[in-house]
Amino acid sequence: MGNLDFDLLGDPIPEGFGKRGRPPHRATDEKRRLIIQLLAFGKTEDEVSSALGITKTTLRKYYLRELKAKDEARVRVEAKCLDKLMEQVEAGKVAAIKEYFVRLERADQLTQAATIAHRGQSVAAASLPSAGKKANRKQQAGDYAGKFAPPSSPDLLN
Repeated sequence: MGNLDFDLLGDPIPEGFGKRGRPPHRATDEKRRLIIQLLAFGKTEDEVSSALGITKTTLRKYYLRELKAKDEARVRVEAKCLDKLMEQVEAGKVAAIKEYFVRLERADQLTQAATIAHRGQSVAAASLPSAGKKANRKQQAGDYAGKFAPPSSPDLLN
């Protein structure tokens, strides 16, 4: 294995390179990590396949598991980064501690913004599916306001 040649990207050059036909693709852990990182940044399958120098069908054939986890890719990458940051915090590095508190503050701000956007309801309750079309229209018909809204009931004096 010591006499293998490598290309400019550090990948080993296959034995049949330069001969007729396309050389077989080899899926590596480095390429899997690269795909997850590209998906985390919102790249499409076309962009990922061109970054690896393979076709879209080859990408789907060898990296289907990574492509299925596209929605989770950003969370997974962020979780790994937070884990490394926590290791540095536990080691006592001051810059890491400051960065960790910045990220905690940002998470709290996002939670508060979601609460304000949903008018005090919990985010889970606000994200519940609404009623059907008929129920929504009936509720909208009863919730009208403005110039033609019915007058409010009189205040009781007693």
